[in-house]
Amino acid sequence: MGLQVADSFLVTDGAVRGIDLHRARFVGSCAAAGVDAAPFWEQQVRRLPGFGRWFPRFELHDDGELAVQRRPAPTTGGRVRVAVHEGPDPRTAPRTKGPDLELLGKLKEAAPHRADEIVLLDADGTVLEAAYSAIAWWEGETLCFPPSDRPLLPSVTAALLRQIATTQGVPVAEHARTPADLESTETWLLNALHGIRPIHAWNDSPIDPLPNTPADDWQSHLTALTRRL
Repeated sequence: MGLQVADSFLVTDGAVRGIDLHRARFVGSCAAAGVDAAPFWEQQVRRLPGFGRWFPRFELHDDGELAVQRRPAPTTGGRVRVAVHEGPDPRTAPRTKGPDLELLGKLKEAAPHRADEIVLLDADGTVLEAAYSAIAWWEGETLCFPPSDRPLLPSVTAALLRQIATTQGVPVAEHARTPADLESTETWLLNALHGIRPIHAWNDSPIDPLPNTPADDWQSHLTALTRRL
């Protein structure tokens, strides 16, 4: 059975970051498909384990059925190599998480250079996001994201980073950039499972150790947003 909508988040000892944003994204996407998922969400969130590490996935299937998979969380962190998808963005519903997950999984599995993630491009060759991650980067002291009018999945982790930047007085900007623009700058993959993962290598380039990356500090800020369910 195909997915119309899906949403996942990391639960650590009964605590989650950005749970209200995850709820809004899932319930809103379900409403657009004609399904009121709010009661189901509230009921199932209360049933999530209060100990251990979990990565549940809430789902709306093509037949209108709501479901949740209570999955143990995979290992997080580690160095990341990305490959760039050559060709147009293959997604059919880029602003909704769910319909393209199977396609993106196959794309990632087939990524060259033993890459951990694959970067998707817009029609003009600019960076949109990765198969399972949003993308952010630094230009000097400014935290940057792709333009929000591009076909992007609303990323909870990117939204939280924007909130942190506002609190810290860090300027935020949106720019259209190509992979070549980002290969020589501090660039991050962002998602609910890992939080922040700096890109250490593009395509078949050598691993960059990134000794001065600010990612750890910003990951700490993200962790500080974790709240009990």
